Amino acid sequence: MSKAERTKEFIVEKTAPIFNTKGFAGTSLSDMTEATGLTKGSIYGNFANKDEVALASFDYNLRKLRAYVYAEEEKAKTIKEKLMVRTMLFGKERPIAYPVGGCPLINTGPEADDTHPALKARVADAIESWKERTVSMIEEGIRNKEISPDTNAEQAALTLISMIQGAIFVARSTSKLEYGRSVMEMARKYIASL
Repeated sequence: MSKAERTKEFIVEKTAPIFNTKGFAGTSLSDMTEATGLTKGSIYGNFANKDEVALASFDYNLRKLRAYVYAEEEKAKTIKEKLMVRTMLFGKERPIAYPVGGCPLINTGPEADDTHPALKARVADAIESWKERTVSMIEEGIRNKEISPDTNAEQAALTLISMIQGAIFVARSTSKLEYGRSVMEMARKYIASL
């Protein structure tokens, strides 16, 4: 890895938690220089603008989230257990490997919806990827007779994603963890019923 690549990686590692907690609009250049210890020229010598840093930071946070979730899914023995992984992570203490600030989809999606088309597209792509992964799991569960053959895999995947993201959104918006836990419990019951 070249020095320039290492510097870019360093900038992303240091700014990703800030973008994931403060958002795009809330993250200032001074936040980035303070976190990295670099000058504005050093940051913008490696990235064209704040947008590029934000996109790279979102990608970094998403990779961290996926690595954590996929590792947990690998531990599961059945398809239904794999589907329940994301519901079981809610409210649990996260290891260092988890993105600071929580789920980058929840943190970035609502802000980017009306303000940042490129970030919105990244969030949409991540949700589509999650949906396709979930559809594949459900279809595998149907093939191995763990899930009812009557199950519409895409509809079930979208329902699960909506329940999981909705639980996080409601709990964080109201500061009532029990609301999120309640919805996640319903999501687990839904998975069990498939």
